[in-house]
Amino acid sequence: MMKITAGLGSADEYIRFVEAGADEFFSGFVPYSWTEKYGTVMPLNRREVLCYHVQLGAFSELEILSEMIRKYRKPVHLTFNSLYYIPQQYPEIVEIIENCMKLGFMSYIIADPALIVYLREKGIPCEIHMSGEMGEINRRTVEVFQRLDLKRVIFHRKNSFEDMQSVICSERTAGGRRAETEFEAFVLNEMCQFTGAFCNSLHCDELGHLCRVPYWTEPVRDESEDEDATVPKYDDNGYLCGATGCGLCALYRLRDAGITHLKLVGRGNYTDFMEKDIRNLKTALEILENTDTEAAFRTEMKKQIFPYGCSGNCYYL
Repeated sequence: MMKITAGLGSADEYIRFVEAGADEFFSGFVPYSWTEKYGTVMPLNRREVLCYHVQLGAFSELEILSEMIRKYRKPVHLTFNSLYYIPQQYPEIVEIIENCMKLGFMSYIIADPALIVYLREKGIPCEIHMSGEMGEINRRTVEVFQRLDLKRVIFHRKNSFEDMQSVICSERTAGGRRAETEFEAFVLNEMCQFTGAFCNSLHCDELGHLCRVPYWTEPVRDESEDEDATVPKYDDNGYLCGATGCGLCALYRLRDAGITHLKLVGRGNYTDFMEKDIRNLKTALEILENTDTEAAFRTEMKKQIFPYGCSGNCYYL
């Protein structure tokens, strides 16, 4: 079964999300010393937000989280998603990573190619996940970076099933450690109109995010239509699974393409909504395991997860 990789905005969410069914997590870590020194224009993680829980901001929080990981055995991958850094920042990042590794955080999601090279040249023995923010173009891109021993490739949002399958087949037939490469695809939330590698928005408290600018287009509904039949139903708390982007109906084809992990975006989301997302994705995976055809899978999905209609904001359709 494909594993659920959920976004974590605070150590307080960890146990709750584990109990909901998450298999692993990704989270940013931006020490306040970095924020104080570089502000928001030279970010460590492109999520320089302090007014709500988007990432970890204190080493003590990492220490608490590391104890939870030892008990529950669900790993957390730390993200360094900036597309580039200035030269003086690379040794500072290495120092941050080395301190995190002492606590047991061994895997890092990285978007800057130069940082991957720098870590390998310095002999840092961490696992590296190619970030979806790097925007791999094709299997040749992945082949180049596999010289630097990637543990996982995270596909960006704009990939087709055929593109992902081509990359995965190439790695599986390469042999050696490359054949063991993991592959992750987006599955819920934040269907951003941008490819991360080409996004220049600053994600901070001071400015609105460009991806929050309204851009959905929909046909004008005929007033004579039955509203109950055309408008998906939010629950009493304002929750609708996949309201900001959904790939649940694509799980059948994602599995066939060779995807091993599913990225459930949610840093900064309401904790209650994120928990429901995890439970719904877990249910969808159980349905997938117990149906033989894509049509049967979609039928059961509609019955169990979307009885009143889905958001229609589909990643892969």
